[in-house]
Amino acid sequence: MQYKEWLREWLESYVKPSSKQKTYIRYSEIVSQHIVGSLGDYEMCELTPLILQRFTTELLQSGNLKTGKGLSANSVNGIITVIQNSLKVAYAIGQISEYTADKIKRPKAREKQVTCFTPTEQKQIEQAVLNGKKAKMFGVVLCLYTGLRIGELLALEWSDIDFQKGIISVSKSCHDGKDDNGQFARITDTPKTETSEREIPFPKQLIPYLRNLKKDSNSVYVIASDSDKLISVRAYQRSFELFLKRLHIPHKGFHSLRHTFATRALECGMDVKTLSEILGHKNANVTLNRYVHSLMEHKREMMNRLGKLL
Repeated sequence: MQYKEWLREWLESYVKPSSKQKTYIRYSEIVSQHIVGSLGDYEMCELTPLILQRFTTELLQSGNLKTGKGLSANSVNGIITVIQNSLKVAYAIGQISEYTADKIKRPKAREKQVTCFTPTEQKQIEQAVLNGKKAKMFGVVLCLYTGLRIGELLALEWSDIDFQKGIISVSKSCHDGKDDNGQFARITDTPKTETSEREIPFPKQLIPYLRNLKKDSNSVYVIASDSDKLISVRAYQRSFELFLKRLHIPHKGFHSLRHTFATRALECGMDVKTLSEILGHKNANVTLNRYVHSLMEHKREMMNRLGKLL
């Protein structure tokens, strides 16, 4: 069987029924854009470790379809994952006699640099939101004090907020995609991982703002457009970009709000395990590795304060 035929079967019979739609779509795009053109005509038994390694090298050198330049290590590793997963299943059900894709030497990926807003920028953002007239932008402040991901924020319903206990229950997320008719739609799904389903305590100072927001809203969603319609992830990201531009604050992605929350939490003395649970990370090591720089800066500041006592 040619690899492209197996990939089609694997996507429809194994990935689609058992994975999130977002994963299925991403894998389908990787297959069509990067794998089929280079490896699709090979018979499955012909995909030796050397052929797969040469393909990996090509991706690193000239795999970017738009520029012709190399893909990042993270992007290449994503493609390798699709190849390995598809061939593992092929081996498990007897389509190939041995599995050798684990011999691919993966490029070393760098941890993405964490960017966050300075305390001054954060204060400026908060004041602009709370003094502004666009209710939907309150989601920015909510993320600064809860660490919610943008998909979790936009999927948040009023029933997910316990005003008495001051707790937000995260049980779903949303992303932009296409419905069964191929039309653009906002798709709601379970959160990113199992640990992403969590309860987050929020500062009591936010309660009056949330109550006022709920009083003026006709939507089941906490964050909605001025006409109470659903907001797409990309539209909200764009609103945030324009918001920063009006404030003359250097551009940072929406995810920087989550990083800002984590950094401020560490600066206030929150322990890594608690922060990890609030962020919905798999374990505390993920949090520690991602925010080790912020943690070290906090420790250095504490030591400098201690030194002043000498």
